Order: sequence, then C-alpha cells, then structure tokens
Amino acid sequence: MAGREFSEKDIEIFNKLAPEAEGSVTSEWGHTYPFILRPISHKFVESSEDFKQRIDRLTSEELDYLVELALDNKEDIRSLEPGDIDVLMDMISQKLSDERVKQLKQHLGIV
Repeated sequence: MAGREFSEKDIEIFNKLAPEAEGSVTSEWGHTYPFILRPISHKFVESSEDFKQRIDRLTSEELDYLVELALDNKEDIRSLEPGDIDVLMDMISQKLSDERVKQLKQHLGIV
C-alpha cells in the first residue's frame, strides 16, 4: 500500500488523535506519515485503552471518513496493533453501524 499526501482533513484528524505531535505529520526520520491510524497505533498510544480514548474523540463523520479511506486502500488498518484493530471495529460499530464494520472487515479479509 502506498502512502498518500495528507489533506487538511487528514491533518485535522491526525492532530485530534495525537495532539502531542503538535501539528507535525512527520516521523522522527523526517518522512511524512503515509497513514493516519498506523502511527497513532504504533508511536503515540500506550495501550488499546489509550487508542480507544483517542478514537472516541472523533465524530462519526470523521470516523466514517477513515473507513472510506480504508475502503479505498488509502488508510492501513491491517498493520495496527491487534488490540487496536478490535477497538477500532468496536468504535465503528458503536458510532456508525455493524454494517460498516462488516463492509470493512470484508474489504480487509478479516473474518
């Protein structure tokens, strides 16, 4: 999966999820992050509970936007920490719908 150029909306969501990044969407090696959720899962959160609290900050529209990106292969869900994938699916179910979870899981090949 190739990364993408972050839009204003991507940056806004990233900053909401990782305010400690202070607006930077660049790794410590100087590369722009190719995805929103992967660095949150791997670099910023301390636990799946922390990930859940961060994802809970998103509006249902923002969460649906991330689902759409994933369905377009522009957001990487498969490489999140396993517990974070479960949390994300639970949050999508709560804030959006079980149908949306099913759609995403089918797309990702997660049974």
